[in-house]
Amino acid sequence: MQKSFRIIDEDGIHARPATALVNTATKFTGTDAFAESKGNKVTLKSILGVLSLGLEAGDTLTLITEGSESMEALDELTDVMIKEGLGEVNE
Repeated sequence: MQKSFRIIDEDGIHARPATALVNTATKFTGTDAFAESKGNKVTLKSILGVLSLGLEAGDTLTLITEGSESMEALDELTDVMIKEGLGEVNE
């Protein structure tokens, strides 16, 4: 499953929001979660991986989940993106 977002936080995705995404992804042990942007794909279970994407306002980020809890994981990651004011769903 996957969902794309447009980054709206003027600071992009920095350490605090990246930590929120990583903490959410690691709750789902039976599911792999990835972040993809600008041709790079990293695990969402690594803070350094997420920060290495260098996401800035206006960038597109795709969250990808695979595994037994992929729908629940994607729903919770979407909540983090929206509640933290990081991005909006890119329909």
